[in-house]
Amino acid sequence: MINLRCLIVDDEELGRMLIENYVQRLGFTIVAQCRNPLEAMQIMQTKEIDLIFLDIQMPEMSGLQFIKSLTYKPLIILTTAYPEHALEGYTLDVVDYLLKPIRFDRFTLAVNKALERHRFKTEMVNVEHEGQNKEIILVKSEHRIHRLKLSEILYIQSLSEYVSFHLNGSRILSLGALKTLELELPSSQFIRVHKSYIVAINKIDFLDGNTIQVGKEKIPVGPSYKEQLLTHFNK
Repeated sequence: MINLRCLIVDDEELGRMLIENYVQRLGFTIVAQCRNPLEAMQIMQTKEIDLIFLDIQMPEMSGLQFIKSLTYKPLIILTTAYPEHALEGYTLDVVDYLLKPIRFDRFTLAVNKALERHRFKTEMVNVEHEGQNKEIILVKSEHRIHRLKLSEILYIQSLSEYVSFHLNGSRILSLGALKTLELELPSSQFIRVHKSYIVAINKIDFLDGNTIQVGKEKIPVGPSYKEQLLTHFNK
C-alpha cells in the first residue's frame, strides 16, 4: 500500500483533530500539524510532504495565498467552511475541495483522488531500451497501464480532473492534472500553449494567429503562452 506523508494546516484545533483521526484511520503518515501557513513553510523546508490538508481562512496568510507562494506544490486538498472559494481553488490545481463538516466517506473519496495523482507522478519514468535511453511514460487508464513513448504523443488536453493523451489515430484518457505533466515532461520536447493544452514541439506544423496546427487538429494558443511559443519558432 502506498504511504502518503501528510501535513495538516488549520488554525482550529478541532479541525486538525478531525483530519488527524481520518488520516490515521486510512493508515497514512502525519508528518506534522500546523496552525498557519508560516509554520507549514518551516516544516516543508526540512520534511518531504506528499499531501497537504489545507484550511483556507486563517490569520496572517490564507490557504490560497499559501498555495500561490509555493514553488513546488505537493498534492493539496482544501478543507473549508466557505464554498465560494471552490473555483479559485481548482484553478490552483488542488486535488479536491472539502466543505466542513467533513464526512469520512467524502474525505476518503478525496484521498483516493490524491492517491491516483501520486501514482501518476511516480509512474513517470525513463527506461533503457536497446542500449539507448528511450523516454516513456506509464499512463493508467481504467484498469490498464499503458507504456507511451514520448515521441508518439501529439498533444495532451485537460478535461476537468482528467487528461487526454492524443496519439496518431488514438487517444488515452487518464486521471491527472496538466500542471503535473508540465513539470514532468521534458521542456525540450513539450510546451504549454494554453491552460488546457500541452503539445509536442516537433509535432507543430505551423502557427496561424492564435492557433497552431498539430496534425489535423487546430489548437488554441493562450495569450500568456504565445511569447514562449514564438521563441521556439525563432530558434
